[in-house]
Amino acid sequence: MKKGFSFILCCIVSVQFVFSQSDSSFQLLRVLKGDIVDFTVDNLDNIYILNSRNQIKKIDADGDSVAVYNDVKKFGTVSLIDVSNPLKLLLYYKDFATVVMLDRFLNIVNTIDLRKQNIYQAAAIAQSYDNKIWVFDELENKLKKIDEHGELLLETPDFRLLLDHAIRPIKIYDENKYVYLYDSLNGVNVFDYYGALKNNILITHWQNFKVAGKYIFGSQSDTLYRYNVTDFMYDEWKMPAAIADCRSFNFTTARVYALKENELKIYSINQ
Repeated sequence: MKKGFSFILCCIVSVQFVFSQSDSSFQLLRVLKGDIVDFTVDNLDNIYILNSRNQIKKIDADGDSVAVYNDVKKFGTVSLIDVSNPLKLLLYYKDFATVVMLDRFLNIVNTIDLRKQNIYQAAAIAQSYDNKIWVFDELENKLKKIDEHGELLLETPDFRLLLDHAIRPIKIYDENKYVYLYDSLNGVNVFDYYGALKNNILITHWQNFKVAGKYIFGSQSDTLYRYNVTDFMYDEWKMPAAIADCRSFNFTTARVYALKENELKIYSINQ
């Protein structure tokens, strides 16, 4: 059943107070080599590697291969892998506006064609706390929530009417009772589960953006950042040369994952 969101503008939060860490904060734990185009990690430090054949491999925290997803031909290239729930993964194929659900063994559970809900351009998706799916409808400029069958549960009003400008989120995260929409130019809009806009965090132009626990992680040039959403403080680390030239990063609360050409390096962060 379609429902409307209520909206409350509460506050704008800016990023303040930088604590710089030294290069010695990074300790190399492991290096994985092979055909690696992209990757992501879950909160149990399982790694999901996408190779050049669009195959996905799951590697556990000890470095052992535990599952493989091979059904790669139907929808083309994977645009996003959501592993916020290690028991239920989401693959998003943007070109086909299709979401594929996998179990923890990377077997297909369900497939959702967003076009059947008249969502033809979804800028980003994410799994919700209750195993539903958040979708940002780019054409309508709305955040929507659908169930596992693709049925619309609720949606926001058009953001262009509420904020006087369109937003273009490239990432969505559902974390600790809030939904985070990251727009690289306009910052992070934070909502509660009823659709009330709680604040806007003035984080812009960060790459490798991720929300995990009470932290927002990201990078710019040769610097890694970790922002604490509870006390509005953030740390920064100047990356050593071995990390700075990597093409992408991912984060858990105590680890940094850095991808070079066919080589994934795993580091711990000394707190």
